[in-house]
Amino acid sequence: MEKLSRFVLGHRRLVGVVMGLLLLAGGGAIALLLPNVSERNAYPGLPGYDANQRIMADYGTGGYERPFLPVITLPPGTTVDSPGVRQALGRAFTAVVDETGARVVSYADTGDRRFVGEDRTTFGLVFGGPVEQGGLPGSALGEGSDLDAAVAAAMRPWLPENAVLHVTGLDPLATGADTGGLDVPLKLAVTIGAAIAVLVWVFRSTLAFVPLLTAFVAVPVSFVGLLVASAFVDIHETTVMMLPLFGVGIAVDYALILVTRWREEGGGDEAVHRAMATAGHAVMFSSGAVAIGLVTMIVLPIPLLRSLGVGGVVVALSSAFVSLTVLPLVLSVAGRRVRTKSKASTASAAWTAWARLVVRHRVPAAFAAGGVLAALSVVAFGVNLSVPVSADLARSGSGHDGLVALRDAGVPSGVLTSFDVYVPSGVDARQVAADLAALPGVHAAVAPATWRADGSALVAVLPVAEGEEPVRQVRDAVPDGAMVGGNVTQQMDYVEATYSAFPWMLALLAAATYVMLARAFRSLLLPLKAILLNLLSLGAVIGALVLMWQWGWGTEAVLGIQPDGAIGTFVPVTVFAFLFGLSTDYEVFIIARMREEYDRTGDTVEAVVRGIGHTGRLVTSAALILFCSFASMAMGGELDVAIFASGVSLGILLDATLIRAVLVPATVTMMGRWNWWLPSREGHANAK
Repeated sequence: MEKLSRFVLGHRRLVGVVMGLLLLAGGGAIALLLPNVSERNAYPGLPGYDANQRIMADYGTGGYERPFLPVITLPPGTTVDSPGVRQALGRAFTAVVDETGARVVSYADTGDRRFVGEDRTTFGLVFGGPVEQGGLPGSALGEGSDLDAAVAAAMRPWLPENAVLHVTGLDPLATGADTGGLDVPLKLAVTIGAAIAVLVWVFRSTLAFVPLLTAFVAVPVSFVGLLVASAFVDIHETTVMMLPLFGVGIAVDYALILVTRWREEGGGDEAVHRAMATAGHAVMFSSGAVAIGLVTMIVLPIPLLRSLGVGGVVVALSSAFVSLTVLPLVLSVAGRRVRTKSKASTASAAWTAWARLVVRHRVPAAFAAGGVLAALSVVAFGVNLSVPVSADLARSGSGHDGLVALRDAGVPSGVLTSFDVYVPSGVDARQVAADLAALPGVHAAVAPATWRADGSALVAVLPVAEGEEPVRQVRDAVPDGAMVGGNVTQQMDYVEATYSAFPWMLALLAAATYVMLARAFRSLLLPLKAILLNLLSLGAVIGALVLMWQWGWGTEAVLGIQPDGAIGTFVPVTVFAFLFGLSTDYEVFIIARMREEYDRTGDTVEAVVRGIGHTGRLVTSAALILFCSFASMAMGGELDVAIFASGVSLGILLDATLIRAVLVPATVTMMGRWNWWLPSREGHANAK
């Protein structure tokens, strides 16, 4: 790293020209990327996805989209058998088709009594077109349209006088799941504002703006890398939206490390070289750690996750590249104009005192922090990746009232998760419907005569209960060539494809990280400890998400979003990929400094105290900036994005407090001389 800094300072004009060209290229890259980003979630090869694509191609409605359910309560003394009622209902549902282009089925066109409940209540299914091509693959509720309002407006003029209409469904029930939230520019402003506040607090000088300058260069450079990657991988629009937010956070983190170390070294060009030899080395390994963590997403067979992984890797490597090239130039200029602190004043008195307290009480400290994380990890075993618990989604509104009317009429709430079965040419769709209707988990199955296209047909299956079991029953019962579609079906296939390969990817990730950290720490046991603590931290994060999004502890009060009783199917693996790298990132910063102090003193306890004293405030500040970056993503908007961003935010918070501030100093002290064990010809007999 010192050789690199000497090259940079010795070729200032060349480096400046290259960076200027990269900045210009960044603007061009953004202009070229935006018109060509993907807005769709593709899962080629997954049976549920292929079925939904076939349904959409032939019929233009349904597939992955969840149905809306108009629920009509007829006036007292009136039933569906009363004169003119069935005809009126038929005209109302026909109006929906005419006004919205949706595909509908009800008692009016089938005569099926399973569309009729007790107490004068009847309902139908309305399958709309794709209202949201983007978004992340999870529970994905509330991403929908105003189709419920359009259905109600189309039906009301044709219904019998004094009939009550409510439109329900998983989307109308997911109140608050798509609140609009903060748009990307505003979220970016929140992130930058938080970064400025933290940096001013840390530096209390114009140096506070140096890390931001690095971020403003790193983000456009990241787009150049993303443009190059787009030649090999489809880039999703979510990646383009995420890149500036993540880029600002991580670029400021890396610059913060280098600037702080440069100031410790007294400023000036020689201080640049010394900072690069130490902190620059840590930045290089840290960016590698983040990249390795995100590789788990790149190798998954899910294009959207692959795109997010590529974006994260590009940001991490671009931020490190800019920090190790542009920043030495900036610091060289700043050294002539900014007063720096002496070496004696660089350690934080508060963090030094904290480190001595943890070291003195290392065993109870480790058990206390580890106990909290272990308890949250136990909660994580109850994570629900399947269909949201629809009955608890909304407490008021038309969707809630419609669900109550259905339940009061004895109609099972599983009908909210109704789905299509694609029946190929040559197969009797009516017989398929009859066979499926006889299954124990199916409330009804119908094949309207109007649902035909090029010899194929569709069967609507209405489950008794929400969940995966009805889908499994239907899949086992359909004839060869028939394809089972629907939202739940596609999610089931996604979970199987993603998480069946996850243990193998985790093993490869751990092995690659171990080798890299062993090289960085010059130790065989410290990398193992780091990986184990990372896994404990990640388990705790999933547990916290269960508390927040399944149990609903404080979610609505803090974020203004009603939780739906499930964690998005994509969330655990994506949170894992981001947090594993970021957690290792902080581990490198802290342990590298402890290693440095140990090499100087030969005393583990003193190395821990001095290491935390020098890095505690730094890591906390860096974590706070990244926390604000991801927290801004969680502020409103699509439900899945909020769950993902809140998970990463909570992970950063837990990692910077319980892990790095308590467990790391406690466990390193407890391991003593074994921390530094690395077989060599010289040995470590004098370690203590």
